[in-house]
Amino acid sequence: MAIPISIQEAISKSYLLTQEQIDFYQKNRFIKLKQVFNAETIGYFNTVISAKVAEMNQVKTKVDERDTYGKAFLQLFNLWREDEHIQQFVFSKRLAKIAADLMQVDGVRLYHDQALFKEGGGGITPWHADQYYWPLETDKTVTAWIPLQETLLEMGPLEFSAGSHQIVEGRELEIGDESETLIQQRLRVTDFKHVIEAFDLGEVSFHSGWVFHRAGANTTDKMRKVMTIIYMDSKMRLKQPENKNQINDWNTWCPGAVVGEVIQSPINPVLY
Repeated sequence: MAIPISIQEAISKSYLLTQEQIDFYQKNRFIKLKQVFNAETIGYFNTVISAKVAEMNQVKTKVDERDTYGKAFLQLFNLWREDEHIQQFVFSKRLAKIAADLMQVDGVRLYHDQALFKEGGGGITPWHADQYYWPLETDKTVTAWIPLQETLLEMGPLEFSAGSHQIVEGRELEIGDESETLIQQRLRVTDFKHVIEAFDLGEVSFHSGWVFHRAGANTTDKMRKVMTIIYMDSKMRLKQPENKNQINDWNTWCPGAVVGEVIQSPINPVLY
């Protein structure tokens, strides 16, 4: 069954950014944008993505029996390859243009998508910087973090350390107990603002690969459902991997890419 025309239009129509918003992103390397999607669109993709996550999820262990990373969320990757409706959402020109405009690049490619479902009773997502995991030559990367419901503080919305992309210390840490402790200690002695806010229905955040961020625990009995899409400059080149995680990402998300050349595998299409 085809996606309703009203929803196709909602994910295709341009979202016009102001220069003030672009400047804010360039300075802080994150931004939250209200009314990116209407209630109908979020409701539709909440249903579709939730069904696919339930189908793909292989985690059977109880939340309190997992390690810190396992308690943070259920994590499913590249749902766009599993469902044509989700593909249309991930390939949304509306989101891709926002990503390109914020990064001030001519075009963007898909790195990969992932669903992050923090269960009721789920734990914190520790402080980290995403780009530690990525074998990408520049910092022209941005993640769209798209809640599939209104997200109250009690559900563990994404938190940001505004402007912390300027800090090098902590970039070498995998996400976990150590990154939570050490990065938090480092950020305490800086002037970077710690932004903790709820998300309205239809609100979407965008953050760069090197800005430090975390999420609190979900103390409610409801699932905190989030879809994320990671974009990179359409001219992004593969760099020589610097850790085992970057080697894994190379093989998984950029298959066949060559160090020093533009990443243009079949699963890294240009979206805008």
